[in-house]
Amino acid sequence: MSRAYNVIDADGHILEPFTLWGEYLDPKYRARAPQLVKDKDGRQKLLLEDKMLGSRQGFGGIGAVGARQGTVVAEGMDYNDGRKGGFDPHARIPDMDLDGIDAAFLYPSLGLFVGSIADPAFASAMCRAYNRWLADYCKPYPDRLFGIAMLPLQSIDAAIEEMRFARKELGFRGGFLRPNPYGERKLHDPEYAPFWRACEELDFCIGLHEGGNSGMPTVGVDRFDGRGAQHIISHTMEMMLAAMSMIWGGVCERHPRLRVGFLESGGGWIAPWLDRMDRHYDDKGFNDSGLSMRPSDIFRRNCWISFEPVEGSIAGLADYIGPNKILWATDYPHRDGFFPGAPDMLRERMKGLSKDTQAGILAGGARGFYGLH
Repeated sequence: MSRAYNVIDADGHILEPFTLWGEYLDPKYRARAPQLVKDKDGRQKLLLEDKMLGSRQGFGGIGAVGARQGTVVAEGMDYNDGRKGGFDPHARIPDMDLDGIDAAFLYPSLGLFVGSIADPAFASAMCRAYNRWLADYCKPYPDRLFGIAMLPLQSIDAAIEEMRFARKELGFRGGFLRPNPYGERKLHDPEYAPFWRACEELDFCIGLHEGGNSGMPTVGVDRFDGRGAQHIISHTMEMMLAAMSMIWGGVCERHPRLRVGFLESGGGWIAPWLDRMDRHYDDKGFNDSGLSMRPSDIFRRNCWISFEPVEGSIAGLADYIGPNKILWATDYPHRDGFFPGAPDMLRERMKGLSKDTQAGILAGGARGFYGLH
């Protein structure tokens, strides 16, 4: 590729148009396609397999990027009123240009909830439809927009099949999973070994991405009612447990070529979390891991962590794990995203760091994780 990738959004989002299910979903499943409905309080929710999914705030205004800066009022907005670039790639490119972003890797919005589907065949059909649509979304700008595949981990065989399709037929470089348990299985379950081997064989990275109140088991949300508290808890604590599965649970040691990213959960927690794992690895009274490497060394080999542009600990973390292990994200076009100005916010927090360190954070980490050279 001839384009220079100096600023990379490692975790952007699209907004799925509901027309995609009529155009891309296997006809025998179209009657079961997700719907946007209103609950008794008038909030937009996702109706999927008889489950009403979404936070108390609902999906209205989910695409209202700029709400955190006060430039957009999310309350009262409809899902379809979201930022046009979420739906339309031609509208997205000028927004990327405004911030000087060379490339964006794209994750779903409503599709973050597909893990709640109980029927593996239906989940597989949903993933295939979404991935085909996403490939078409990215097609006009193949050197700037990169799709991340939705994988139906409800069935290990189906997830591997969809990964092969996404890699070989659609040209995707990676896929996403929820950190939450799929059914009764945790990420370190031995039954997943064929899936992780396939990731290595296909050179296919995995981005772990939480999605909040999605109908999947979610740690800690039973203790707080407010949207803010639940968002703080679910996104970070589910990712901390996922890091335990992937590192302490031995997945990364058993699959040394596997690349795993921990996304949209903040980044500052990873240093003390790795320190705590290392402490228990070094203490023979606690080390029941079976690992042959310290957890922090496993992280530096296999893993990446994503930062939000408002976080203050990025300089310390760059020194701790190395700048090329750090990703950053706009979360565009979500209402809690950062647009415009995310790269400049990041540069402000990187003042005093070397040019090489800043370059690693702005793009080097993402190039390594996604295999973009």
